[in-house]
This record gives sequence, C-alpha cells and structure tokens, in this order.
Amino acid sequence: MTHDVLIIGSGAAGLTAALALAETRTVLVLAKGTLDGGSTAWAQGGIAAVLDAGDTFEDHIRDTMVAGAGLNDLETVEFVIERAPRSIERLRELGVPFNRGSDDRGGDLHLTREGGHSHRRIVHVDDATGWAVQEALLKAAAAHPNITLLPGRACIDLITGRNAERFSGDGHVWGAYALDEATGRVEAHVARATILAAGGAGRCYRFSTAPRGATGDGIAMAWRAGARVSNMEMMQFHPTCLYNLEVKNFLITEAVRGEGGRLYNPRTGKRFMEFYDPERMELAPRDVVARAIDSEIKRFGLDFVHLDISHQPTEFVRQHFPTIDEKLSGLGIDMTTQPIPVVPAQHYTCGGVVVDLAARTDLPGLWAAGECTESGLHGANRLASNSLLECFVFGEAAARDILANWDDMRDPPAIREWDDTKVTDSDEEVVIKQNWTEIRRFMWNYVGIVRTTKRLERAAHRIALLRREVEDYYGSFRVTTDLIELRNLLESADLIVRSALRREESRGLHFILDHPQTDPVARDTVLVP
Repeated sequence: MTHDVLIIGSGAAGLTAALALAETRTVLVLAKGTLDGGSTAWAQGGIAAVLDAGDTFEDHIRDTMVAGAGLNDLETVEFVIERAPRSIERLRELGVPFNRGSDDRGGDLHLTREGGHSHRRIVHVDDATGWAVQEALLKAAAAHPNITLLPGRACIDLITGRNAERFSGDGHVWGAYALDEATGRVEAHVARATILAAGGAGRCYRFSTAPRGATGDGIAMAWRAGARVSNMEMMQFHPTCLYNLEVKNFLITEAVRGEGGRLYNPRTGKRFMEFYDPERMELAPRDVVARAIDSEIKRFGLDFVHLDISHQPTEFVRQHFPTIDEKLSGLGIDMTTQPIPVVPAQHYTCGGVVVDLAARTDLPGLWAAGECTESGLHGANRLASNSLLECFVFGEAAARDILANWDDMRDPPAIREWDDTKVTDSDEEVVIKQNWTEIRRFMWNYVGIVRTTKRLERAAHRIALLRREVEDYYGSFRVTTDLIELRNLLESADLIVRSALRREESRGLHFILDHPQTDPVARDTVLVP
C-alpha cells in the first residue's frame, strides 16, 4: 500500500501535518485503535500562547526555560512560542470553539493561568480543550480527498532499506509494517516520507494519566531503526490525578490550581505548599508540586492529599470545570463544597526521538512531531499547556520540510512482505499480562518521582531478564496489539532507566537522592543505538 506520505498517529501532531501536506500530496494516517484514542483528546487544560496585551514572547520564553531547568534549547523555545498565536488562529479557522472573554485584556478569548506561567495565556474550551481540537482536526481530515484515515492499525516496526528486496543498510525509512487489528494480517505501508506522531510512553508506569495506547511505540520503533533518543529520564508526573479505587487515570487539570485551587494535608488540615515553594505556592511548576505531594504522602503515611476549590463561587467552578464537575459528581464528590482527593501520576514524556527545527530525525525519510520527540522545547520539565502547542508547530514544520524537499526525494524501492511463516498463534498470552504488570510496577516503585541509583539498577536488572523472555515470545508467536505494545513498553522502560543512570545530578523531573546537586552546565542525555 503506497502513499506519498505515511503518518503514524492521528492526534494533534499527525493531523496537523496531514492537513498541511494534503493540498499537494496523498497522505495515509494510521491509528492504533480508534482515531480519537490518543492523548490529544484527553487534554483538559488548554494551549499556551501570547495573546494578552500585557504578555510578551520574552515572558513565555522565560517561563518555559525556568520550568525546563535550563535544559531547553533556546532556539527551539523561541521557534515554537513565536508561532503560537498563528497556531491558535488556524485552530479557530477550523472551528475550535475556544471560550470567549472580554476585550478589556486585549483580545476576545478567555485566558486562564496555570502553574509556572507568569501571565494568563492559556486558551481553552472549558476543561475539555483536547477533545474539541481532536474533533475539529478529524473533521477537516476526514473531509479532505487526499487524506486516508485508517484506524485499527498497530505499527510493529519502521520499514528501512534492510526490508527492501535489494538490501540496503543506509537506514532510510520507507514506511512501516502495521498489524490490521481486525484481521490479524500484517500490512506493509510504503511511502516516500514518514512522520512519527505516535505519542509518549506513559503506560510504562502503574499510575498514569495517559491513554491505554501510550506505550512508547514511536520512540521504540525509531530507536530500533537507528535514531538517537534524548532525555528519556525526564518523565513528568502530574501533581493532581484523582485518587479513586475504580477510576485509575482521571486528571484534575492544572487550571483548577490556576483558578485558585489549594492543596491541603488531610491529616493536619493545613496548606503545605508554603513549606516547599512559599513564593509560588500551588502555582509552582509541576515537578515542584508533584515532589511536594509525594513528600507529604510519604511523611504522613497518606493515601492522597486534598485539592480544594470550594472557596470559589459554585457557578464559577461549574462554569470553568464542567467536565470534571460531572465526573466527580458521578463518584459522589461535589467539588463546589468538598475537597478532591488527588495523587501524582505519570503525565508526559519530555524526552524522545531527537529532532531538529524541521522535525527531521537522524534517519533519512523519517520526520517526527509531538510527545514522541525531544525537540528541545521542554527541557527537564514541560511547562503546562506547551504540549499541544508543540504538536501544531512541529507537525506543520515536518510538512513544510517534506514539501520543500519533495523533488529531491527518491521513490521507495520494492519492499518485502511481512513473513510470519515461522511463527504460530500463542497459547500462553498470560505471559504478556504478567510482564506488562511487572514493568509498570517496578517502573513506578524504582523509577518514579524520587529515585536512587540502587533502585535504578534494580529496574535495569529486571529489564534485562524480561527482555530475553519477551524476545523469545516475539520470535515464536504471531504478533498481536498486546504483544507489540509489550515489546515497545519494555524498550521504552529500558531507555528511561539507561538515561536516568547516566544523569548524575538532580534537574527538573529527574530527582535522585544520590546526586541532589544540579550541575552548573545543563547537558542532554543522548543515547545512540
């Protein structure tokens, strides 16, 4: 199956690129599961952009660099932030119904504020911004005659010159092998250019706000194909995930704290952020707040802490957070009168496949955008609401670079079909469930918010044992989505642990008790295959 461009992932990054390419090229978009099953649709808070008359690009850049603990690439930060207002305008043109405000702040959009931001600069659609963005992008893509949307395709590996009928070891990427989840057949999707927009690796952890499919597929595939990855130790833990024994991954958006929400120790009844960051309190960056909550939970033997916005007027709370209010009401919690029990949970993968400002990876024929990348924007900690923004800017950058270089790009060679003649159907899928559970547990316990070298070494030892077992299983049985995800989950966990062991300092999201100091010079952790 041949198209001009193959895009792996149907979220904000992938669909932005598809729409930009489709005016002159045929585009195939592959999605694991449903077209709206990725992280974009789950985003609650909003999109950061300088739109307030009193705000400046310099302020947004400074806030991003401060949150990223100096590990950000300044050129990338400037590149993204200066393109943010235009990205918002394009989304409005697609029909995203951002909340409206008054003109007295220099614009017609309602702007909220989140942790780490010095100004109100978050545009949003109530507390379900991602869903509104996903819906608008999907509608536009589905209506375009040059875009083919193909759900139910779990990508196994990138196609390179090694898979050509005439073998080539140059590492050029020509598409991907993908499992048709309905038929069990593996298809070769071939293209002159390929864009990875497959999301992060949040499901490496037991507690995560990421969707079920966030198993590091794009990162693992690019790594196996020969691309560098960077800063995988920088796993962001969102401070406020709902603590509920039945609902495992419901996020309580940063904007609740941005609109006045306070954190309390349920045992003492006191606000505790004053002991950790007395100047910024609940509006400190996520890594600071997450470590504070983790410390309170461990010091006092708590299961959770309280996030309370009940001091705000009832109508104000329900107007700003209708989705959260409805969800909590169904669980017997009235956020207008009661505190919300919250715990930290893995939230965002700040590291990933190394890309430049044109979204190019190390491999010819392969571009990447969104959470699966390390562009230099986030550094050691992502500033709230910069994630969707990165998707739009780099999705468009990838499309622009592909179009600019199209005439110099080669046509794909003849590619070998997937060979599964030497494997059988599995009769012991319990192995997948067991190993999946084991990975997520030891990653949470050993590679979580606060780390030690000993814990990281324990995690590395378990990964080595599991790798032999998973490789044996993968070589013996036909692929399933669960097996593909397990393989990528283990690869991603290995990259996280290897990166964490290399960084002998504490910076941003990587806090290790053996090395509590921060080095004077910030350096990326780059892994080379």
